[in-house]
Amino acid sequence: MPAPFHPPVKRSITIAGHQTSISLEPVFWSALEEAAREAALPLSALVARIDAERIAAPSPSNLASAIRVWLFHRPRG
Repeated sequence: MPAPFHPPVKRSITIAGHQTSISLEPVFWSALEEAAREAALPLSALVARIDAERIAAPSPSNLASAIRVWLFHRPRG
């Protein structure tokens, strides 16, 4: 598990055919990768799904914030 207090790490991901950069702390990248594995989805597909939910919200936050909130609220086994 990554160190708990590490600065954000920026990665580029392709969503809906375009590149976007997302900055998340390593613990969130690890949790997101785990969620993608559990859903049997590529990381980019899971991020695209979260992005679509974010855009549909009445007052959308930025993508990195939406990912953190999604990870916090997702059901765990």
